[in-house]
Amino acid sequence: MSPFVFMLVLVAAFLHASWNFLAKKAGNSKGFVWLFNVLSSIIYAPILFYMLFSGHVTLTWIQAGFALGSACLHLAYFLFLQRGYETGDLSLSYPLARGTGPLLSTFFAIVIFGERPAIGAIVGIVLLIVGIVFLVGNPLSIFIEGKRGAILYALLTGIFIAGYTLWDKEAVSTLQTSPLLMLESASIVMATLLLPTSLRHWDQVKATWRAHRLEALGVAILSPMAYLLILFVLISNPVSQVAPLRESSVLIGTLMGTRLLAEKQGVRRVFSAALILLGIILLAIG
Repeated sequence: MSPFVFMLVLVAAFLHASWNFLAKKAGNSKGFVWLFNVLSSIIYAPILFYMLFSGHVTLTWIQAGFALGSACLHLAYFLFLQRGYETGDLSLSYPLARGTGPLLSTFFAIVIFGERPAIGAIVGIVLLIVGIVFLVGNPLSIFIEGKRGAILYALLTGIFIAGYTLWDKEAVSTLQTSPLLMLESASIVMATLLLPTSLRHWDQVKATWRAHRLEALGVAILSPMAYLLILFVLISNPVSQVAPLRESSVLIGTLMGTRLLAEKQGVRRVFSAALILLGIILLAIG
């Protein structure tokens, strides 16, 4: 991985932590996921239309199928993520979800793509597991009401992180699908799928817009931008390096939660996030 690519992934990690901070402030407000997908579709549509009509982008049926699959995986990811932020702290849900994602991504990259991590990467996997266990704390706390939901949603989020990372890697590298096309089509499909539910709760959606319009706008801009950088990098770099390195955002997100949102257990959670980050770095190097 070149220094330039390394920096691109780190910038994407900072953008990712920033939009998750905004999403946490909105919580699971009714219609929030629909709102930022509508905004994202509008904001990035001119660039996509230019690429389509200028001939820079082509779309085959199999690429369209992968774009649809990506949209479904991302929709599940966003919905579980917002549910997690409704029931748990940013400094718990974010590093837990982002730590689980690279573990699963690396495992499936080995099984599906035949990638083989080195000894250092294996040590990184161990550190990731230790960091996640330390972050959660007493295993019995998983069964305590209030914390159970946050941990469950974070783990489910991590599963879909692994799923869409591997799915989109195949789309942009093997099928050579435009990353922008993947993201823009995903936003449009997600907004369309969520439209009936949003219309049924239109008064609550309007209330969410009044209270969290800035957060929705921020997520609409930063989320696609962060992932666009990752997709461009994935075109020519192995997922077992890119996926773990992008999760360096766990430390940034944890610090945002403990410092800007004044969440409790800050020292333990920052230490856990640091262990997870160290494991991620070793995975990336390996």
